Amino acid sequence: MIAIIAKLSIKPGREEEFEAAMLNFASQVNENEPGNHLYKLCEKVDGKYVVMELYEDQAAIAAHTESAHSKAAGAEFGGLMAGAPEITRMEVIG
Repeated sequence: MIAIIAKLSIKPGREEEFEAAMLNFASQVNENEPGNHLYKLCEKVDGKYVVMELYEDQAAIAAHTESAHSKAAGAEFGGLMAGAPEITRMEVIG
């Protein structure tokens, strides 16, 4: 399994809009991606939102990235983000 932590900076004043969009997106991920075991938006840490993700394998990550809902969300989030996301990828030990 592969775990991903994404830290996202959002433009000031756009937090509520981002949260609503991200929660909608997370719901789509959870409902439509069998290789995804976890996709959750978490509270801010050091001023950045944190998304926790857990995938079965690299194929599940590729399916996530290529999905229609991911591509649509990417376009939507681009106008809300204040910079590139910080991504940490980790192999799950146990």
